[in-house]
Amino acid sequence: MKAAVVTSFDAPLELREIAVPEPGAGQLLVRIEASGICHTDIHAAHGDWPVKPKLPLIPGHEGIGVVERVGEGAPAALLGKRVAIPWLGTSCGHCRYCVSGWETLCESQLNSGYSVDGAYAEYALAYAHGVVEVPDGVSSFEAAPLTCAGVTTYKAVKVARVTPSERVAVFGIGGLGHLALQYARLVGGVTTAVDIEPSKLELARELGADQTVDAREEDAVEAIKRAGGADVAIVLAASPQVFDQAYRSLNRGGRLVMVALPGDAAKLEVPIFETVLQGISVIGSIVGTRADLAEVFALHAAGRTGVVAESRRLETVNDDFAAVLAGRVRARLVIEF
Repeated sequence: MKAAVVTSFDAPLELREIAVPEPGAGQLLVRIEASGICHTDIHAAHGDWPVKPKLPLIPGHEGIGVVERVGEGAPAALLGKRVAIPWLGTSCGHCRYCVSGWETLCESQLNSGYSVDGAYAEYALAYAHGVVEVPDGVSSFEAAPLTCAGVTTYKAVKVARVTPSERVAVFGIGGLGHLALQYARLVGGVTTAVDIEPSKLELARELGADQTVDAREEDAVEAIKRAGGADVAIVLAASPQVFDQAYRSLNRGGRLVMVALPGDAAKLEVPIFETVLQGISVIGSIVGTRADLAEVFALHAAGRTGVVAESRRLETVNDDFAAVLAGRVRARLVIEF
């Protein structure tokens, strides 16, 4: 099979012909139809984070495909089913987090395209209890971004406990941000989109954002405060300065939801006095569970959300990484096989 492989954190991905893997106990062999390109894949390929991925590595945690073989103990009923391979490849299933519906916090988890090989390949292995079936009303092309960008921002809106008429400021409009705006609007939020790229702000307006702020041209905090301040600020841009802006834009009782992951040295300085007296919450939100992803797919199948994405080929993956880093991608790129 053809696969894009990270061999070094300092080198481009290599396109290789490798053997199709055999599913082990509890695993599935999935023929990949589409695989989204997430910024996390770039972090993995560059070794940007404190815990480095294993090398060589096949990235990809937005894989959609058809189950062609099942390993020992995996449900035969999944044969022929179309499934999503998300970031959370597997978890232990019995710790306090797994049994309470927070398997994304499991300390024994394995992550697709990071600690185990992912979906930048014609075939990928997946754990049967980690995949989510894709409903007929959702195409593989659109399901791919929903598998990470969708479920991650959906969970962020959930943990922020947004109530109708609250202002939700989304910092960073792109693969994640364009979906975050839609989920915030679905629960009745009044939305502000913050970015430095005019094309992304135009996309936000097309999606119904109530306010757009070009942070390159004006002070984002002042602009949001003029509109009444933010009750919730969701940070999807991997810049420490943006986290600070988001915090300072909050009203009393506001919630800062941190999603993006800058480099390992990044820190956020939070003023204790102001945080306590104004009742501000700082929340870390990491992807979503299988149940969350099933809800994301159901909403999309019902026509409640739209995915903005462009089709790509596996052969252009290094150019596509460069385009993402340069901010030239309006929303999401999806490799189609």
